[in-house]
Amino acid sequence: MNQALVSLGSCGIAAGGLKVWETLEQVLGGLGVRVHTGITGCTGLCYREPILRLVSEELGDCLYGDVTAEVLPGLLEAHFLERRSPPELLLAGPTSTPEAAFLQSQHRIVLRNCGHIDPESLDHYLAAGGYEALRQALTEMTPEQVVQTVEASGLRGRGGGGFSTGRKWALARRSPERDRVMICNADEGDPGAFMDRNVLEGDPFSVLEGMTLAAYAIGARSGFVYVREEYPLAVQRLHRAVHQARGRGLLGDRILDSDFSFEVQIKRGAGAFVCGEETALIASLEGRRGTPRRRPPFPVESGLWGRPTVINNVETLANVPYVVQHGASSLHLGDGDHDRGTKVFSLAGDVARTGMVEVPMGMTLRQVVEEIGGGSSTSRPLKAVQIGGPSGGCLPASLFDTPVDYQSLGQTGAIMGSGGMIAMDSTRCMVDVARYFQAFTQEESCGKCTFCRLGTKRMLEILERICAGTGRPGDLEKLEVLAEQVRSNSLCGLGRSAPNPVLTTLRYFREEYEAHLEGRCPAGRCRNLVEFRIDPFICEGCASCRAECSVAAIAIDPLAVPLSIDASVCVRCGGCFEICSFSAVAVQ
Repeated sequence: MNQALVSLGSCGIAAGGLKVWETLEQVLGGLGVRVHTGITGCTGLCYREPILRLVSEELGDCLYGDVTAEVLPGLLEAHFLERRSPPELLLAGPTSTPEAAFLQSQHRIVLRNCGHIDPESLDHYLAAGGYEALRQALTEMTPEQVVQTVEASGLRGRGGGGFSTGRKWALARRSPERDRVMICNADEGDPGAFMDRNVLEGDPFSVLEGMTLAAYAIGARSGFVYVREEYPLAVQRLHRAVHQARGRGLLGDRILDSDFSFEVQIKRGAGAFVCGEETALIASLEGRRGTPRRRPPFPVESGLWGRPTVINNVETLANVPYVVQHGASSLHLGDGDHDRGTKVFSLAGDVARTGMVEVPMGMTLRQVVEEIGGGSSTSRPLKAVQIGGPSGGCLPASLFDTPVDYQSLGQTGAIMGSGGMIAMDSTRCMVDVARYFQAFTQEESCGKCTFCRLGTKRMLEILERICAGTGRPGDLEKLEVLAEQVRSNSLCGLGRSAPNPVLTTLRYFREEYEAHLEGRCPAGRCRNLVEFRIDPFICEGCASCRAECSVAAIAIDPLAVPLSIDASVCVRCGGCFEICSFSAVAVQ
């Protein structure tokens, strides 16, 4: 059957995918071709949106990128009538493409359905094998066997902590209190992270099935999806998924005619970053201010309204149906020396191919950013990768051969985190990067404990004056002392990991800090510490920098050089440095 499927995740919609969807039927009607049309979630190739998947008997399954309403008629005519794939649009299909490395180097478990099924159709999910794991569990497995299978698989929590999922379930199941609760943590708030959003937009049923399996395993009858308000499309598709699952007997009383009952409610968070922490999330669900509390007791002992509570994030739960259906060994990928399964990352920053990737544990950072991500998107080499979100770490290019697993990343001072990965080229100032993430964590501190509330503030003040060129002797040592105090004494995991960007940049890029104290910013980012000039021996006089300058600081000097920068007018925005294709603009 001929098919035409438009990718309508948030990225696809933002790039103009809705216009493609609205004109698709009309264009196909004009061509006289009978084609089944539909939508999908994000395919992961965010940098080539809008994306259209065309399936035909002659060409098979083809993925096309940069599809606009203007090129749509020609593309459909070429594919369905002329039986050829325009190479300038083809991402994957009958011939080799540059994007093949992006797709073929991945191992998709969590993202197995994203980009292939309609996320708003339960029938599509069922046709892809959905709810087979739940049927299998309810008819062939005891709750204890489900727990044992997940524990034996080696699945660890993908929200950042990395705790054994099966062990967490076992602890909750052993609780004498029978009224237990299952919660899906979809409160994703890391800068540059969009893993949970894409999964919920592209395959919400897998998360609901994972929640239901978890509830069966721990003996819970009620559950909540805590999702942030800033994800309207994810919330909309979640509501549809819950409604359809309930209507088919896959939620509610006596699921699949068994003795097991489970109901799910969707709760929207207001966007506080700290509510990604388990106890703060619970407080928010209870209607209180979202602040963490001391543990023990742990949520599996006393959580929501004092009941034993299991909290797993979106990615963890999306793994569960696959594990139950295919067995404990299904996550035992590669040589077994690394953590089990895969990890989803949102790849962003200065890489050629930005988007969603899912890779086996143990793949190196270099393979992710260079083979899958396509390397630097600029003419400059990659300098660092920031991994693990605002509480993660910045790792230099010399550590790009570090395997992506919990232990290896932990040894570098970074963390796996929930899965944000931002690549940075040689023009990024690592002191400014540390300042940016410190500003975020300081702003998002709930303020409950002194070390996080005041320690992060003092650290930010030091970083700001270093970037402003007013750093003082002893600032670096003071930063290290404060960072260690915040890490050792903060109440929750978010506060304890907040100094990671500062500590890793001090560890691997200390020379940049020292240069700032000497009045220089090697990357040319900190305005008070740089001055731009045009090299007359390199400049070609193209005037692209002059057109870019918003304050008219660049003028033609007929007596000296083709172009020059008036330092008294220049605001040091760096626009001329960024746009010059001849590297004629230098930083002093």
